[in-house]
Amino acid sequence: MADRAARTRRRRGMSAIVIASLTVLGLIAAFFIVDAGARSYAEGRVKQEIADNLPDTVTGDVSVSIGGISVIAQYLSGSFERVALTAPALSVDGVAASVRVVATQVPIDKGKPVGDVRGVVDLDQSALNTLLRSSLAADAPDAKLALGSGEVHYAGSLSVLGFPIGYEAIATPTAVGDSLLFAPKSAKVTTGSGSIDAVEILPLIVGQKPVRVCVAKYLPEGVSLAGVNVTPERARITLESSSLLLTRKSLTTLGNCTAG
Repeated sequence: MADRAARTRRRRGMSAIVIASLTVLGLIAAFFIVDAGARSYAEGRVKQEIADNLPDTVTGDVSVSIGGISVIAQYLSGSFERVALTAPALSVDGVAASVRVVATQVPIDKGKPVGDVRGVVDLDQSALNTLLRSSLAADAPDAKLALGSGEVHYAGSLSVLGFPIGYEAIATPTAVGDSLLFAPKSAKVTTGSGSIDAVEILPLIVGQKPVRVCVAKYLPEGVSLAGVNVTPERARITLESSSLLLTRKSLTTLGNCTAG
């Protein structure tokens, strides 16, 4: 009888442990279900906020993903750990681009700046040439860009002593502040009978300064270029900011391109 009673107590004890474990697991599962719903809702709200606050010149669908374990806990702490924005087919003032932005320490209070913003913008050759045309002065020589491996090729024409001269140049791209700079490293002029070396007249072809493509008017103030890398398929521009506010005023106040 004593053994039977002991076995009964053990079974009851094991049952209590199983029930308690299942209850805890159920509560955890319920939390994650609720948290998943909160994550979906938060991502939808962020997406809508972005759509409402983007400049009128920007079109395209932006998807939002909020990282971290618990969105509820992040919300209660006052900021989201990591928010990723992806727009594979964005158009900014008629310039097509693929954009991905990762922001960390994104505050719930829109009056506070985002802790850190890192972005990647991919432009194809056509989009890069659109930027170039909008940046050239009215009296500047016509030019066209062709993407290469780590370099950019120019092809165009200019007038020298009243004669049209075709030219080709190779430039190395860099990113400085709000602009892409294409510093020529070699050039030649082309004629109907072939090509001749143009090292001595390089300044006449591409100018004393690097060709400058300003992108400030496409970016909110406080966002700057961090780098540029080119391949034959695309020009990849990296962006950064540590002072961006997620308000309509901030997102629609774009930079200005100064002369030079």
